[in-house]
Amino acid sequence: MTTKEIRAEAHKEITYIFEELLPEHGLPHRPEQVKLSHLMLDAMIEGKIALCDAGTGIGKTFSYLVAGTVYNHYRTRNKMPRQSLIISTSSIALQTAVKYEYLPFLSAVLLDDGIIKKPILAVIRKGKSHYVCDERLEQRLQQLEQSKRNPKAMEALKSLRANLDLDEAEHLTNFDRRQVCVPEVCDCKREYCRYKDYMKQCGSKRYLFQICNHNLFLADAMHRGERRRPIFPEYSALVMDESHKLPEVAREMFGVTLSAEDIQSTIYALKMERYLLAAEYLADAAEPLLALLTQQPEERPFSEYAHLLLIPYQVLKTIQKQLCKNLSHLFRRNLDKLISTISTLLRYDQEDNLVCYGTESDSGGTLLCATVFDLAGPMKKIIWRQPQGMVLTSGTLAVKENFRRFREEVGIQHNGRVTESVSLSPFDYAHHCLLYFPDYPPRQFGANQELYYDALADEIARLVDASTGHALVLFTSYSAMSAVKERLAEMQLLYQLFTLDRNKAHALEAFRAHPGAILLATGAAWEGMDFPGDGVSLLVIPRLPFAFPNELREKQLAHYESVHDFIQSVIVPEMQIKLRQGFGRAIRTETDTCVVAILDDRAGDGERYHDAVLDALPVMPRTSLLEDVEQFMLDHKPDRYFKELKQAEWDKM
Repeated sequence: MTTKEIRAEAHKEITYIFEELLPEHGLPHRPEQVKLSHLMLDAMIEGKIALCDAGTGIGKTFSYLVAGTVYNHYRTRNKMPRQSLIISTSSIALQTAVKYEYLPFLSAVLLDDGIIKKPILAVIRKGKSHYVCDERLEQRLQQLEQSKRNPKAMEALKSLRANLDLDEAEHLTNFDRRQVCVPEVCDCKREYCRYKDYMKQCGSKRYLFQICNHNLFLADAMHRGERRRPIFPEYSALVMDESHKLPEVAREMFGVTLSAEDIQSTIYALKMERYLLAAEYLADAAEPLLALLTQQPEERPFSEYAHLLLIPYQVLKTIQKQLCKNLSHLFRRNLDKLISTISTLLRYDQEDNLVCYGTESDSGGTLLCATVFDLAGPMKKIIWRQPQGMVLTSGTLAVKENFRRFREEVGIQHNGRVTESVSLSPFDYAHHCLLYFPDYPPRQFGANQELYYDALADEIARLVDASTGHALVLFTSYSAMSAVKERLAEMQLLYQLFTLDRNKAHALEAFRAHPGAILLATGAAWEGMDFPGDGVSLLVIPRLPFAFPNELREKQLAHYESVHDFIQSVIVPEMQIKLRQGFGRAIRTETDTCVVAILDDRAGDGERYHDAVLDALPVMPRTSLLEDVEQFMLDHKPDRYFKELKQAEWDKM
């Protein structure tokens, strides 16, 4: 067969899998999903960079897994060498689902039909800090045995003798993780190393898919760009799911970051090494800084952090000078890295291509970042010059079929290899959703926030009563969430009230265990969290999710002719993408129904961002009447939905 004929056969195979085989095993036939998989296969074959915006419910994961599997067949039939495909994601949850849910199902279906002869194998790849070093593990166990303290820590560490992955060890402290993980430079003399053996297995050709996070993929790309030994074996194609997170991760990878945990772990390490006075000095010096780092950044300028960095930096330098010869090799290396990071942050106003700013950390606090301002330059150098076909997909890459903002951020606005596609969600938003804008939204007037929070809490309470609970309220700041929580708690509503703060897992479990409850959330809750069914039947967005001003924004502004151009080109598109992510929490399955209430006074009919909001969201009916919200629930919800209100009343008694 010719290459052209083999390619045609590959496309026939995709059509057969989606239109006949998968429906036989219970999956619905979705024309947009099939079309998307064909586009992904073409990108892999032609070495293109495919930007694929796939709406919620399309099933993009199966689209790229089928395309990747068929592409492997295409290469085999063309007598091309067997090489893995990389799947890069932002979340551990998706990595786990791909390996343990999606692929086993697909593999079983294809094996049963005879399309493949062997199961599809995949391996989840992580950075060194996620794996245990046997040499360091034994050293740490000896230390704990001598101290005769912390039996839980001892048990967690002992479990690692049979388990290489640190993430699977229960009750393992962050300090112990740092003590026993594989270091950046391995210096043990062991003849047999479990980690090296595992890495050797990962590099074998038995795995069709290498699954990782964006950080590890970028680390591999940086290695290749610097002609260092790559982390992954040679691969034939890249799939980057949740690729809207790529710019954020790239900024962190091309610079340095500092969190409260970095300083706290150093204080703890000093105590463990018996330098109690040094630990006390550092804790006192860092106390004001740590107080800020445990808060959300909001609109705080970087100079406020820099002012508080200087004294801890001087204390760390003194510790380095006086204790250097007595510190363990690992602690000395970590100390040097921390000092170097703070030194870089303190140069925040000295280098043109360096930008320092605060952003939200995974724990809900502040992460200080120092990175290159020109992100496009290094991205072009280390990623887009690679010849492999690349599929970048997400539900929020484009706004109204426009990829301009994403292309500018990552440096592919003029790249001829790029193709674009938008796959619309199959969900019936026109019948399953109602968009609510209040006629008289809560308004912010000057510095008097108390009146605003009073009005906001009152409006949310009225909406919750109209929807009979089942509400998720997505805030853009912890301060606003806390203020509204206090006011709602005082109202003694019929519904259980939960807050998604630092202890996310507990709050989510509690919310899901109390039907009809209200969940107040911010930060990571805007994306990546699923609330299928009736649990979230009212989604409230008090303020449009505009990014807080910071030094990065100020530097970007300088490259535009006017503030208006900057707002329209950068700020509004970023808000629209974030809004789409938040909206995605409302409808997760084809049968979900939800009211989405946007209470921002700038979003209402005739206001300056009204059209931008409508452009970001699917077409659906709109209202400003609470009576319509009540009627929507009566028309779309089963009887049990309203009976849950009675249960909520009993729970409150």
